[in-house]
Amino acid sequence: MNSCRSILLTIVCMGIAVHAADQPNIIYLFTDQQHADMMSCAGNTDLKTPAMDYIAENGIRFTRAYTSNPVCAPARVSLMTGRFPGYFKSKTGQQARNNGGAVRITVSDEVRQTTLGAFMQKSGYALYFGGKRHLPSALNPQETGFNYFSKNERGELAAEAAKIIQQPHEKPYFMVVSLINPHDICYMAINADPSSSERYQRAKTEQRTLKTAMTLPDGMSEETFYKTICPKLPDNFELQDDEPKAIGSLLKRRSFRTHARETWDEKQWRMHRYAYARLTELVDSEIQVILDALKETGQEENTLILFSSDHGDMDSSHRMEHKSALYEQSANIPFMVMWKGHIKPGQVDTVHLISNGLDILPTVCDYAGVKAVTDPRGRSLRPLLEGNTTDWRKTLGVESEIGRMVVSEDKLKYIKYDAVGTEINLLDLKHDPGEMRHFTNDPEYAERLKTLEKSFETEWFPGF
Repeated sequence: MNSCRSILLTIVCMGIAVHAADQPNIIYLFTDQQHADMMSCAGNTDLKTPAMDYIAENGIRFTRAYTSNPVCAPARVSLMTGRFPGYFKSKTGQQARNNGGAVRITVSDEVRQTTLGAFMQKSGYALYFGGKRHLPSALNPQETGFNYFSKNERGELAAEAAKIIQQPHEKPYFMVVSLINPHDICYMAINADPSSSERYQRAKTEQRTLKTAMTLPDGMSEETFYKTICPKLPDNFELQDDEPKAIGSLLKRRSFRTHARETWDEKQWRMHRYAYARLTELVDSEIQVILDALKETGQEENTLILFSSDHGDMDSSHRMEHKSALYEQSANIPFMVMWKGHIKPGQVDTVHLISNGLDILPTVCDYAGVKAVTDPRGRSLRPLLEGNTTDWRKTLGVESEIGRMVVSEDKLKYIKYDAVGTEINLLDLKHDPGEMRHFTNDPEYAERLKTLEKSFETEWFPGF
């Protein structure tokens, strides 16, 4: 039986190897609601993520990667188009700054011809997309050239992706695997709010998965659990000094968010962190299935793997859960790239500012051999991945439903909130990594404030 399996794998490998030098297979592994620190390779001791760690160990991990918008649908619009979500508007003029706006945008013929799928089709790749979409109909995978091979967002998706990897291929393939977790953590706060109209609306699968994630280890008492295993509260658990009114506005838009902040005790917040870690481990085990398929078929040296998430989760920081804020836990995301034999292993890049929404499209197209023409502020990561000198961006823009921000190479954040009038915040991640106060009115930051304000108004968000 083992010899038959070896022969089969040899045949599969022979069917795939013809394009190794010029056009690698490309797989984008895409989780939902995972902030940058939710990996053991990032130093988090509250969870174990061997699959993600493997990608980091055999490639490069960028610590300063950001979503283009820290909520699902806008971030995914950006991924598929290489443009800021705010570029798009609905027929009523609504911008794609939140989920409701993003799924109702109009898509021009120009955009249809310059999506990720359209470019990759031109390059001769076979295209596959599986899992969560959360996109306007015009940008759904099957509308942009992908074979939509699985609606499932969990273990079944990983198994189906593995089957595609294991089959013979006459030409290189590009596969997006859009996994749902650790997104199920959303339902903890939703379910806890007795007044929320969103309670228990999701399918039994989500509820069952969350319940499992919140279950204490067998035989362990609650007292022992909270003393020994359950994550502690984060250092930035308390509210930011002089918290922007826009944050309060964000919480009030969905009642469960206010309910969590105002009523949860320390144990509930810590349980949220525990369940979030377990759900991240669950999705890591699904990623392992895909990595195993690559190893078994000998494709690791012929496959470029990108790993990221659409956005993060507040993870109890500032007494918040969920996403949409411009704090680091919501906007700073994991981003790793691995290609054995081509990218130096074990690198950690703590300097370069990466946008998964703007940069993935030109990067993938660069390796596929087709020139991408979308937002000119998007950059191919290829020079960084291959260790070549390049003139990289010094600032990076991020949108949200409550404002916009520019982050700088020297770890400053200029935020212009617009949810409750105009509020300006200047944060310093170097001296205040927990974002507990702002430096907007500090004379020592006056010149840097002006510099970032200029970058905001001229480079990233002119007219806002």
